[in-house]
Amino acid sequence: MKTDIFKNIRPARPEDYKQVAPLIIQAMEDLACTFANTEDPPMAIPLFEHFFQQKANQYSFEHTLVYEEMRNVMGSITFYDGSLLSQYRQPFLEYIAEKYKVTDLVIEDETESKEVYIDTVSVSAKHQGKGIGKQLLAAAINQAKKGSQKKIGLLVDLKNPSAKKLYSALGFESVGKKQLGNSVYEHLQLKL
Repeated sequence: MKTDIFKNIRPARPEDYKQVAPLIIQAMEDLACTFANTEDPPMAIPLFEHFFQQKANQYSFEHTLVYEEMRNVMGSITFYDGSLLSQYRQPFLEYIAEKYKVTDLVIEDETESKEVYIDTVSVSAKHQGKGIGKQLLAAAINQAKKGSQKKIGLLVDLKNPSAKKLYSALGFESVGKKQLGNSVYEHLQLKL
């Protein structure tokens, strides 16, 4: 009997914002705080709740899949066409400049054209180690293969070797480094 490995994965909806915003912040760690001009991660939640509910930005529900069991979102993955990064990023940067007074950031382009970019992938702390992250990644890769891009990429924090080990085991390879805010990340890609 064949089982559907994606049975608990569905497209996100705007009303998922309360459950997904903390997952986005967990995935972004210090960078989320930098964007919200705070040192306290919970203070960044309203910023990501706002953008998750909007269309046409890099943190939108439109680009997100969630893993859900019994109406409980346990993980999320946000990904999009890398060639649209500047279009998706612009409203976010304008908003944080105005609302949070964040203007002097070093933000390199974290993706490129011809790449599907995984912006965030996160599993809630109490549900880690159950394969949810791998299922979300598989769903994103599966969806990306249906498009015209030839690769899928993501950034991994240099201070997170266990995440890099997971991505490397899935076939992702290093293609360089990128600076976002105060941190340097490794850019990994997988050929589709």
